[in-house]
Amino acid sequence: MNESPETIRYTADVVCLRGDDVLVIQRGWEPHEDELALPGGHVDRGETSRFAAARELEEETGIRVAAEDLDRLDVYDRPDRDPRGRYVSVAYVVTVNEDTVAQAGDDATAVQWVPLAEPGPLAFDHAEILADVRRHLLTMGAERR
Repeated sequence: MNESPETIRYTADVVCLRGDDVLVIQRGWEPHEDELALPGGHVDRGETSRFAAARELEEETGIRVAAEDLDRLDVYDRPDRDPRGRYVSVAYVVTVNEDTVAQAGDDATAVQWVPLAEPGPLAFDHAEILADVRRHLLTMGAERR
């Protein structure tokens, strides 16, 4: 077989936790326009996914965190995760102070804190990412006992 390589786009997503809540944005563009999603976006030339995650979080929500404060959760690469084509995303988790305020910027039309336990419907595979975060937090809690 002589198949040509698939074009893959590299992205980063951020699970930003504040207490029992997670930060989501309302998307201002297709696909999934007006739906809720995790902050995130493309990794730019010359940057790491961790740096891209910190940059995207600040651009979309106004929340600034140091890239080294982001903990890598997992890589999400299911071929059908994005209707625009093949997207591979590295998801990161960061916890911010209870008094952290977010505001919509860049490509987000709105931001809101939703319960991590019941975030409601989310775009792409972001519900799967949050399920992984919940499992991870449960495992960490069990290890501390």
